[in-house]
Amino acid sequence: MSQAPTGTLHHVELWIPDLGRAVTSWGWLLGALGYDQFQDWPGGRSWRLGATYVVVEQSPALSADTHDRLRPGLNHLAFHVASRAELDALVDESPRHGWALLFPDRHPHAGGPDTYGAYLEDADGFEAELTAPS
Repeated sequence: MSQAPTGTLHHVELWIPDLGRAVTSWGWLLGALGYDQFQDWPGGRSWRLGATYVVVEQSPALSADTHDRLRPGLNHLAFHVASRAELDALVDESPRHGWALLFPDRHPHAGGPDTYGAYLEDADGFEAELTAPS
């Protein structure tokens, strides 16, 4: 693999309370977005797209067993989706993989009238934003 350009995101690591739930939700979503499974160990898993990868880890060093996206820290990860049709298909399939649609009363324009997106929350409170081209 060639060297990634300076400033390119290397990886994001989410410390999660339940690896099985995270693999069900994040594994499905990242796979559907084109990520390939990259690493697998007893406490975690990762998926890679190009030079960037996303890690979920059930660390023994966790200081709490819940995530609150409204507290200081990570609010959400946002991903490009190729088309509105692909975004709609992901939203339709997402509940079968542990995701719930946030802001359903404003979907698919919860980000504003000029956006087409979806905000999904997994069983542990982590949020993923999907955004399609206008």
